[in-house]
Amino acid sequence: MPNSPLLPDSFLFGVATAGFQIEGGYNGDGEPQNNWAQWEHSGTVEQSGSAIHFYDNYETHLDLAQELGLNSFRLSIEWTRVEPTRGLIDDAAVQRYRSILEAMRRRHLEPIVTLHHFTHPAWLGAEPWADPANAQVLAQWMRTAVERFGDLVTQWVTINEPNALCLNTFFTGIFPPGKRFNAPALASSFDTLINAHLLGVDAIKERQATAVVTTNPYTLSLFELDQLATDLLMAKERGISDADVVSYLLEQRRVHYKQIGNGGNGVQGVVERFLRRICAAQFPVAEMFKNSRATMARLDRTSFLDVVAVDHYAPIAASHLVVPGRQSAGGRWYEPGRALWDDQADPAFFGRVLDEAGAYNKPVWVLENGMANRVRRGRSFARMDGLQRPTYLSDHLKEVVAAHARGVDVAGYWHWTLIDNYEWGSYEPRFGIFGMERERGLEIRSTDSLGDDAGGAYRRIIDGIRSGNNGVFS
Repeated sequence: MPNSPLLPDSFLFGVATAGFQIEGGYNGDGEPQNNWAQWEHSGTVEQSGSAIHFYDNYETHLDLAQELGLNSFRLSIEWTRVEPTRGLIDDAAVQRYRSILEAMRRRHLEPIVTLHHFTHPAWLGAEPWADPANAQVLAQWMRTAVERFGDLVTQWVTINEPNALCLNTFFTGIFPPGKRFNAPALASSFDTLINAHLLGVDAIKERQATAVVTTNPYTLSLFELDQLATDLLMAKERGISDADVVSYLLEQRRVHYKQIGNGGNGVQGVVERFLRRICAAQFPVAEMFKNSRATMARLDRTSFLDVVAVDHYAPIAASHLVVPGRQSAGGRWYEPGRALWDDQADPAFFGRVLDEAGAYNKPVWVLENGMANRVRRGRSFARMDGLQRPTYLSDHLKEVVAAHARGVDVAGYWHWTLIDNYEWGSYEPRFGIFGMERERGLEIRSTDSLGDDAGGAYRRIIDGIRSGNNGVFS
């Protein structure tokens, strides 16, 4: 008698991508201009250039995804490309995206479409989300997208990692326009984006009643800058009145920290607990998301998350703070924030995150999960911890299977990413299952950039899960 699959037959295995990071053709002469254009023109960041030619060579990329045995593909439809000038839709861009979606359908790859993935058209300004009125502008783009692509797409991500977007724009300064330590702007922009999600859900569902709609926060240990938004979006569906929402959120804060622990022992634990106190003082629950709460109260809908989505990399906030000059892959690292290729993998913590997501009694999507290594001037550097992508994939998918066995309705996993791409200002961080030889005419490698057969490993794990082979993780 054959073994039962370790995950349901409906489970979605995929890869996650973002248009600006893979398509190419932004911010050059005569090309659509987004909010990164000024930094690219000034040399503040490495130019995105051709990225990895997905827009022109999508068939090749989708063939790779199909060969891995995937049944889903996450991409973004870029607002900047579809509406490069305010109020004017580029019909050629619409048709190209439709061709891409049709190519996915031919390969039985379920499209998961993100409508805002860290970028917006330059005509909207450098920091539009500080203005609450722009929630309506973003929701209008979502309405336009479902009208143009709704016959090919039923599963939508409104806004990618709204918490990370606000943090990186107004606190760490690593996203344009590069503001730092501006807590009020961070809070107000987070409110605007969550409000845009609410309005976007309403707009999408009006036109596509069966649509599956979510947003995917970056998993972060600080409640006010991560889980608070999810708890707010679930409040009305859970029967929480507007009058009781603050006490409900404070209780959810207590439950959250009990679930994820105290941040660890030693210096990291001390710093983590200090950050939690600072965060609670800077972002009091009663003051957060006032515009979003008002919108939620007036909308007739009760459900604003069809799926609870998580993006999981390195969630403990304190672990991202490092002493400049520490040894890193390829040399010393002099930035105050840890390099992406030094993110610490913690599969057991990932399991706790899945349990927390599962407590909402919704399907759970892992919309991003992956590890970085460094490639500099064509030279690949091993990670300091020696971690390799096949091991990373095995360890984290094992946790997905274990969470499902515990009763968590994990319904999909999307690895970040298929091919090494433009990682928000630099090509040095490499996340791809397949490496990209940038110094050799944009040649896609058969291995990842560390030389490991990550694609073969992902395929074997998927096959093992589908055939009920627990030994695939040994």
